[in-house]
Amino acid sequence: MDGLRWLLLVSGLVVIAGVYWYSRRAASGSGTAAEARREPSLSGTGSDAVAAAQPGDTAPDSGAEGTDDTVERPPEKVVTLRIVARNRGTMPGDELALSLRGIGMRHGKFGIFHRYEGSDENRIIFSAASLVEPGSFDLAKLKDQRLPGISLFLVLPGPIDGAEAFDLMMTAARALAQSLNAELLDESGSTLSIQRERYLREEIIQYQHGIMVA
Repeated sequence: MDGLRWLLLVSGLVVIAGVYWYSRRAASGSGTAAEARREPSLSGTGSDAVAAAQPGDTAPDSGAEGTDDTVERPPEKVVTLRIVARNRGTMPGDELALSLRGIGMRHGKFGIFHRYEGSDENRIIFSAASLVEPGSFDLAKLKDQRLPGISLFLVLPGPIDGAEAFDLMMTAARALAQSLNAELLDESGSTLSIQRERYLREEIIQYQHGIMVA
């Protein structure tokens, strides 16, 4: 892998990690027991924080029903693709934004583009972030910007079936790569092969089966 591809790989991982971490923090309520265990300093003070830190100390009349609040969420899985300009080039920012809108994605939370389920902006199927930190798109400046590419990513479990979400993201990725005359890569920066695509899809199916059985 040449130097540029390594640079895009590192940049893409940083961008996705930053956008994903910020989005999940903002989307979750700060008072839940699960979040209190992850980020004690953000859970506040008082009885809620104490209860989160000590799940065994329940109110006398809560009984076994109170244990529902301490059940942890299923582990999350992030699936990432990348679309980069050919020959170490860049893409016009406004053209990229038009292509994203053309496949049904809308600029929204955290300054990135999302594909929603219907009109509910809280039900995000997959998202697109710029490979330039911090990953957001400044619509007012896109006309004067050139970008090396974008990352498409979905977070599971999501609002729809995981395999269906992956298929939608793959269809979008192919359409974008064609309209932008760009390369479609996997999360490691290698050209996305049919075998790799099938492997990612199978991973998602196995993941969903795992969280259903758990």
